[in-house]
Amino acid sequence: MGRFGKKGRYSCFGFLAVLVLLLPYAMARGSRDGLSAMSGTLPHFLQEPDDAYIVKSNPIKLRCRARPALQIFFKCNGEWVHQNQHTSLEHTELGTGLKIREVMINVSRQQVEDFHGPEDYWCLCVAWSHLGTSKSRKATVRIAYLRKNFEQEPQGMEVPINGMIVLHCRPPEGVPAAEVEWLKNEELVSSIEDINIDTRADHNLIINEARLSDSGNYTCLASNIVARRRSATATVIVFVNGGWSSWTDWSECNVRCGRGVQKRTRTCTNPAPLNGGAFCEGMSVQKSTCTSPCPVDGGWAEWTMWSVCSSECERQRTRECTDPEPKHGGRLCDGVALDTDNCTGDLCIQDRKLLHDVKVPQADMDSNNDVALYSGLAAGVVTVVVLVIALTLYRRNQSEYGVDVIDSSALTGGFQSFSFKSARQGNPLLMNSSMQPDLTVSRTYTGPICFPDSMEKELIPEPALFDPLPDLKDKVHSSFMVSLGVSERAEYHAKVPSQTFPRGVVQEIGGGGGTLGGRGKSQLAPVQPALVSSMTTGKRPLRTNGVFGHGGGRLVVPNAGVSLLVPHGAIEEDTTWELYMSITQQDSSALSDEGQEILLSPEVTYGPPGLTLSCPVALTIAHCADVSSEDWNIKLKRQAQDNSWEEVMTVEEESTACYCLLDTQCCHLLVERPGCYALVGEALTQAAGKRLRLAAFGNMEPNFLNYSIRVYCVNDTPHAFQEVVSVERGRGGRLLEEPKTLLFRANSFNLQVSIQDIPQFLWSIKPFTTCQEFSFTQVWCSSQSPLQCAFSLERYSPAANQLSCKISVRQVKGHEQILQVYTTIAESEKDTVPFFTQSDCTITSQTGSRAFKIPLSIRQRICATFDTANAKGKDWQLLAQKLHIDRNLGYFARQTSPSAVILSLWEAQHQERGDLDSLASALEEIGKVQSKHSTSADTLDHISKTIPSSDSIMNRSSEELDTNHT
Repeated sequence: MGRFGKKGRYSCFGFLAVLVLLLPYAMARGSRDGLSAMSGTLPHFLQEPDDAYIVKSNPIKLRCRARPALQIFFKCNGEWVHQNQHTSLEHTELGTGLKIREVMINVSRQQVEDFHGPEDYWCLCVAWSHLGTSKSRKATVRIAYLRKNFEQEPQGMEVPINGMIVLHCRPPEGVPAAEVEWLKNEELVSSIEDINIDTRADHNLIINEARLSDSGNYTCLASNIVARRRSATATVIVFVNGGWSSWTDWSECNVRCGRGVQKRTRTCTNPAPLNGGAFCEGMSVQKSTCTSPCPVDGGWAEWTMWSVCSSECERQRTRECTDPEPKHGGRLCDGVALDTDNCTGDLCIQDRKLLHDVKVPQADMDSNNDVALYSGLAAGVVTVVVLVIALTLYRRNQSEYGVDVIDSSALTGGFQSFSFKSARQGNPLLMNSSMQPDLTVSRTYTGPICFPDSMEKELIPEPALFDPLPDLKDKVHSSFMVSLGVSERAEYHAKVPSQTFPRGVVQEIGGGGGTLGGRGKSQLAPVQPALVSSMTTGKRPLRTNGVFGHGGGRLVVPNAGVSLLVPHGAIEEDTTWELYMSITQQDSSALSDEGQEILLSPEVTYGPPGLTLSCPVALTIAHCADVSSEDWNIKLKRQAQDNSWEEVMTVEEESTACYCLLDTQCCHLLVERPGCYALVGEALTQAAGKRLRLAAFGNMEPNFLNYSIRVYCVNDTPHAFQEVVSVERGRGGRLLEEPKTLLFRANSFNLQVSIQDIPQFLWSIKPFTTCQEFSFTQVWCSSQSPLQCAFSLERYSPAANQLSCKISVRQVKGHEQILQVYTTIAESEKDTVPFFTQSDCTITSQTGSRAFKIPLSIRQRICATFDTANAKGKDWQLLAQKLHIDRNLGYFARQTSPSAVILSLWEAQHQERGDLDSLASALEEIGKVQSKHSTSADTLDHISKTIPSSDSIMNRSSEELDTNHT
C-alpha cells in the first residue's frame, strides 16, 4: 500500500471500513433470506449516471439504480463520496422479490472548478451484493458555456441568378458544442422543405441555384444549453443582368415625300436588369434614313392622228395619261382623252346642207371677236411702251439707287457671342437713345457669365453681381404719333444695369473705323469682301485659366456659355494643376467631307493634355439646335493629335466612355480625356431646325441726316454674339430692340429681311432697298460668321428726332420675327449714351467649396448612403431617377462612386439656378420609398433637412454683401 501513497491508504481504509459495516448486515439478511439469498447474482445497473453540464451555478444530480444491491456508493475522480452526501431509496421488485436500490448525489460548480486533474471531472457507481461488486460507466461533469464571438461569420455577396450561394459560418467555442441554424429575414431556413438548400456541410449554408427569392438578409444562429448567439447579418443580392429584347419593326418613314428618317427600338427587358445587374450594352434606338416616293401627277401624252372623217362629218383623236402615269397617289390627268371635231371641206354634208353653209354664222361671230381682241392688245402695247419710257427716264435721274432684293452673300464676317437681359417686362416701347439694354445676362440662355470679384461673396444671386444705374424717365413717340408729329408722348421708367463685359477676354475686332456695313453715300452699304476676310482670319482663341487642387472648382469662359466643373477629390491631395479652357474662332474643321453636317456649338478645348484625374469632369457647352423633336442626328466629336476629328459618341447612344446630357440650350458632358470637343449635327428631315439670334443696331451717320440700321442673324449661342457686340461697340452702335430668336428650318428656303412702317412724313428710304435676302446655304451653314444687312434712312429735317419702324425677319414658308424699333436720335456726340459699360468682372475661376452648390459634408453623406448596395438594388440608380438623370446608367455603374458623378452632373446642370430645394425634395421622396424603419431612410430624412434652402442661401448672400459693403 505504500506505493499508493497517502491517498491510496485512505482509499483502502475506507473500503475496509465499508466491509466491516456491511458484514453484520449481510449475515443478518442471509439468515432471513435463506435459500433465496444464496441463489442471488452480481448487481445489475438499471440506471447508470449520465454526463451532465453545470449551467451557471446550478448543481446537477447523478443517479444510479441497481438490482440486487445491498449498497451503492459513488466514487468521483477516484475518491469515495462520503455516505452523508448520498440519498438512497430501496424497494422490492414484485415479480422476483429482489431488492432494487437507487442512490443520488449532487455535484456543485465549485467542486468541478476545484478539480485540476488531467481529465474532466467524473463519477461512477459501485454496487455490492453478497456475490461481489459491479461498477457503472463513468459520467463526466463539465461546466457549460458559449463564447460571444463567432470564429467565422457569413459575408454578404452578390450572385448572378442561377449561380451558387455559399455562406460560411463557424460558431463560437462552447460546451457543449453549439448547434447552428440559419435565418433568412428573421425566418428559419429549412433544408427539408427546400431541396435547393443544404445546411449540413460543416454549418455552412449552400444554395445550389440562386433564385430572385433567395435575396435577403441571412443570419447564422448558434445555441447550446447556456446561450444563443447571432452572427452579423450577411446581405445576399441575386442580380439579373439585362438583356436586349428583339428589335421592333422599322417604323414608317416620317415624311410622305422625299428623304426622311425611320427608326426601330429595343428594350433592355429580356430580362430587365434587377438588383444592380449590368445594363445592356449598345443602343436602344436605331435610326436610318429613308426615302418615301413622292406622288407623281399624271400627264397627257401626245394626241394621236385624226381619224378618217366619218359619215356623220366627224373625226376623232385620242390621248393617254401616260406622260407620266400617275403614281403613289398622284392626281389623274385633267381633261378628256377623246377629242371629236367636224370635218372641213365641201364634200361633207350635214342635214342635207354643205358644211360651209352651216358654219357661216359662227364664222362671222368669231371674226367680230378677233377684231375686238386685236384692238385691246394694241392699246395695251402702247401703254406698256409709255411706262417703259417713263421708268427709263426716272432711273436715269436716280442712277445711284439700289436694287429691290439684295444678295447679302458678301455681308458675312466672324462674330462672338454675348448675352442679353430684358430691361423690363411687358413694355412695347423698348429702347431709346438715353436708355440702353443690359447686355449681361441672356434671356434665353442662363449659362455662366463670370464670378464676383470678392472671393468672400460666395453664393451671390445673379442680380447682385451688377450695380444698377438710377431710374431714368424716357419719353418715346409711338409710330402713329411720330407720323403725325403729335407732341404727346408715352412715359415709362426703367432701371438699366451696368454692362459686365470682362476685360482682356474678348479681342477688339474692327476697331474705331472698322465696320461690318461700311460707310458712304450709298443708302445700302454692304461689307467689302476684303474686310470680311480680315475679320474672320487670324483671330486668337478666347482663353481662360485657373489653378485647382484637391478641393476642385469651376472654370468659366465669360459670356460664352462654356464652363468646366472639376469635382472635389478629382485631383490628388498635395497636387495642383493649372487648367485652361479656350474657344476656337477659326473656321471649323470638325465637319465631315460629305457636307451634310453643320456646327451646332463652339469648339471648346480644355487641358493641359497630360492632366490625370480620378473621376470625370463636367464640361458645359451651349448649342443652337432645336432638340424638341427627333429630326437631328447630333454627334460629339473630339480633335485627335493629328488635328483630324473623330466621333466620340452619338448623343442618343448608350456609351461607357462618355456621358452626354442634352438640354434645350446647352449640352453637359462628362469626359475624362482633355482635348478639343464640339457638337455637330446632321438634319434627318426638313423639319430639323436651329435657333438664330436676331438683333438690330443703329447709329447716326457723320452727316447727321442719315440713320443706319444694321440687322444681324447669328447662331443662338452666347459665344456667337460676342464679335457682333465688339464690332458695334467700336462703331458706337446702339441696340434698338431686345434680341429675339427665330427657328430656321432645314427646308432649303431663303431668309428675307425687310423694313416696314417707316414714318412717311419724317423719314425716307430710297426705292428698292427695303428688302434683302440671304440664301439658305448662307444661313444654314454659318457657324463662326455672322450675317448682316443694313438699311440707311434719311430724315427730311434735323428736327425729326424720333424714329419708329418694324423689321421683319422671316424664312420663306417658315417662321417670322418682328423687331420693333422705337428710338430717339441724338443730336450730337455728347448726347450719345453708349450701351457698353466696362465692368470689373474679371474673375473666371472659383476653387474649393465656393464653387459648388452642395456643401461638401452633405455631398459625402449622400455618396456614403447611395453607393452602398442593399437587397433592393443599388440606391444610386434611384437617386439618378429622381434627379431626372436616368439614361445611360451603365456609364455611372462603372464609376468608383456613381453617386458622386451623378451629383457633379447635377451641379453642372444647375450651376446658375442652384436649386437645392429640388435636391432636398428628391432625397425626401427617396426616403419615403425606402422602409420607414431602415437606417438609410432615417439618414436620407436627416440629410434632406440639413440641405440649406435657396431662400437661406439668398439671405445669407445678401447679408455677406451688406457686411462687405460696410
